[in-house]
Amino acid sequence: MQETLPKRLLFLAAAAIVAVTMMYTQHLAGIIRAEEQRKVQLWAEAVKQRAELVTYTQKLFEELGSEERKKADRLGDAYRIIQTSPPGMDLTFISDFLFSNKSVPVLIYNDEGKVLYNVNVAPPPSNVSRQEYFDSLRINVMGKNPPIRFEEVGQTIYYAESLRLTELRKAMADLIESFISETVINSASVPVLLVDSTGTKIVKSQGFDLTLLGDSAALHRKLYDLAKTNLPIPIVLPQGGAHLVFYEESWVLTQLRFFPAVQLLLIAAFLLVAYLVFSSSRRAEQDRVWVGMAKETAHQLGTPLSSLMAWSGLLASRGVDPEALAEMDKDLFRLQTVAERFSKIGSKPDLTMQDPLAVVQETVEYMRPRIGKHVDLVFELGEPQGQIKVSRPLLSWVLENLLRNAVDAMDGQGTLTVRAMWSGDEVHVEVEDTGKGMSKALQRKVFEPGFTTKSRGWGLGLSLAKRIVEEMHRGSIYVARSEPGQGTCFRIVFIP
Repeated sequence: MQETLPKRLLFLAAAAIVAVTMMYTQHLAGIIRAEEQRKVQLWAEAVKQRAELVTYTQKLFEELGSEERKKADRLGDAYRIIQTSPPGMDLTFISDFLFSNKSVPVLIYNDEGKVLYNVNVAPPPSNVSRQEYFDSLRINVMGKNPPIRFEEVGQTIYYAESLRLTELRKAMADLIESFISETVINSASVPVLLVDSTGTKIVKSQGFDLTLLGDSAALHRKLYDLAKTNLPIPIVLPQGGAHLVFYEESWVLTQLRFFPAVQLLLIAAFLLVAYLVFSSSRRAEQDRVWVGMAKETAHQLGTPLSSLMAWSGLLASRGVDPEALAEMDKDLFRLQTVAERFSKIGSKPDLTMQDPLAVVQETVEYMRPRIGKHVDLVFELGEPQGQIKVSRPLLSWVLENLLRNAVDAMDGQGTLTVRAMWSGDEVHVEVEDTGKGMSKALQRKVFEPGFTTKSRGWGLGLSLAKRIVEEMHRGSIYVARSEPGQGTCFRIVFIP
C-alpha cells in the first residue's frame, strides 16, 4: 500500500493537469468563438448597409441611364424631323441640338455603304481599317436602335446609347463585383461561402476548397454541416436578390481546440524518453555494481576452493572412504563451476552447440540427492532431436535456481516435476511444484530485480535467470500457470 500510494497520487496529479489544461483551453476556445461570431454579425450588418448603398447607387445609375436613353431618342427624333420637315421650315433649333451632341455616338452612311460622318465615336485602332472598324460598330453596337433613312440625299444614320450611359453601366458592374468580392474577403478571417437563396450556386468563397464542392450533393452536405454550427446570414445584393452567407470557425480556433492534446502528447513523449534514458542509465549502473560484486565473489571463492581441493587430496592419501570423497569432489567441482559463472558475468557468453535435453538431465541428476528426502522429483524426458546453441554452465545455473525456488515454495515437502522435450522446432523445459502458488499480482513482479517472498535473499535469482534465457539465448521464460495453494509451473522456451 505504501508503494502504490505515491503512484496513485502521481496519477491523480497528472489527471488533474490534463483536465485543467483541457478545460482552460476549451474556455479560451469558447471566448474566441464568441468573439468570431460577434465579428461576423457586425460584418454582416455592414454588408447589409453597403448592399443598401449599392442598391441606391444603382437606382441613381438607372435614372441617369434613362435620361441618357431619352437623349439618344430625342437625337434620333431630331434627325427624323429634318428628314420629314416641309420646305421652308425653320430648323435652326434642331440643327443647334444636333451640333450640341457631345455623348451620343452617330455614324452616317451613304448608299454605297461608306462612312460619311462620325460623331462621338472613338478612332479606330492602328491595326484595323477605318471602314471595317465603323462597320463593326454599326452592326454590333448601333444595330440595337432602328436606323434613320434620308431618301432625298441617299444617307442612313445609325446611333447608339450615349458614352456616359455605357460608362455608367461599366462602373455599376465593377462596383457590384467589387462589393461581392469584399463581401467575402473582409469576412473577419473566417471561412465564408456566399451562395444564392436556393443554395445551389456558389457566388464567392473564402477559405474553402471548391474542388470538394463540385457537385450539388457535396455542396448541400457542406451547407447542412455549416448551418448546424452557425445559422446562415441572409443578405440582399444588387442585381442578385437574396443570398445566404455560410461560415465556420477559423483555422486558428480549430488549431486551438487540438493544441492541448498535441501539447500533452509531446510532454508525454518527452517524459517517456526521459524515463527510458534514466531507467537505462540506472539499470546500467546497477548492472555494473552486480558485475563487480559477482567478479569479486568469484575471486574470493577461489582461495578456499583451492584449499578444499588440496584437503580432498590429502584425505584421499590417508585412506578416507572413497565414496564420501567422490561426493565431496562433486560439490567442489560444482562450487568451482559456480565461481566460474560469477567470474564470467558481464562478459559475452560462450554459446556452443549442445543437446539441451542432455544439459537438463545432467542438472536434474546432480540436484536429485540435494533437494531433500521429502521431495519427490519426477523427471519427464523427451526424445532428443538435435542441438542448439547454449551456454552449458549458464543453462544449468538457471535450472538449479528454478529447482531450489520450487523446493523452497513447497517448504521441502511435495512433488517436483521437471519436463524437457522438443515441441516442433522449439525446446520446452518446465519446472512445476506443488507449493504455495502465486497470485496474478505476484506473477507480474516475480522477475523484477529485488523482488522476493523469502525472509532471506536478495531477489536476484529469477531476474538473472530471465536475462540469461532472453538476452543471452534469445529464448523466453515465464510463469505458465500458477494458483494460490495449487503450485507453480515455470516454462522455458528455446527457438533454434
